[in-house]
Amino acid sequence: MFELFEKTVLTGLGMLSLSQKKAEELLKDVQDRYKVSEEEGKAFLEKMQGVAKESRERIAEIAETEVKRVIDKLGLVQRDEFDRLQKRVEALEGPGKKSEPGETC
Repeated sequence: MFELFEKTVLTGLGMLSLSQKKAEELLKDVQDRYKVSEEEGKAFLEKMQGVAKESRERIAEIAETEVKRVIDKLGLVQRDEFDRLQKRVEALEGPGKKSEPGETC
């Protein structure tokens, strides 16, 4: 019975990130309801925290990929590419002449 509950909770966590306090409250509730030993409870809590961490990392990866895709789609340049080109322009213009952002030739 507890294994089914454990699998259900772990599956349900999915993208959910639990704070330490909320996870401990849930653990206490599980221990009371299902008469789970402290050792089983701690193992369950560690699994929940692991799933939550993996979910956060996966969300970060997905967000980064999506942001890059949107930047490419909009035709925007990344900051490092802009800085590289700006230095190149300054080198070609020679010392003493600095172009202002948005200035056209």
